[in-house]
Amino acid sequence: MAGRYYEGFERGEVIRHDTRRTVTETDNVLFSTLTMNPAAIHLDYDYSAKTEFGKPLINSVFTLGLVVGLSVGDTTLGTTVGNLGWEEVKFPKPVFIGDTIRAETEVIDMRVSKSRPTQGIVTFLHRGRNQRDEVVCECKRLALMMREPV
Repeated sequence: MAGRYYEGFERGEVIRHDTRRTVTETDNVLFSTLTMNPAAIHLDYDYSAKTEFGKPLINSVFTLGLVVGLSVGDTTLGTTVGNLGWEEVKFPKPVFIGDTIRAETEVIDMRVSKSRPTQGIVTFLHRGRNQRDEVVCECKRLALMMREPV
């Protein structure tokens, strides 16, 4: 099992995830259309050329999913019961086709569940960075994690 149990985390630790991903036009078009987001800023090159960005932006919800997804193998794969919520989602820089995204996760809080003693709640701060080391996404995620079997 790749993920960690609750006890495998330490408050304050930073996990730098090795897997990176270059974002493609196909990613953006498929994600935007599958999620019913027809915004021209994501899909229309002519429209996007006239914006301050000069080209299509990657759908920010795709960026969020990618950043969290890059973290799963090192954190929650097989050991999470479920996500409890997202807080303070930010996109300080845009993502474009061809950008390569990497992620890091900081463990910012932990507590044993009061109602589920075999589980614990871990608060992660996920950060996504592009190839220029600019932060493109940041969010807090609360995960209900399995505790180590007794």
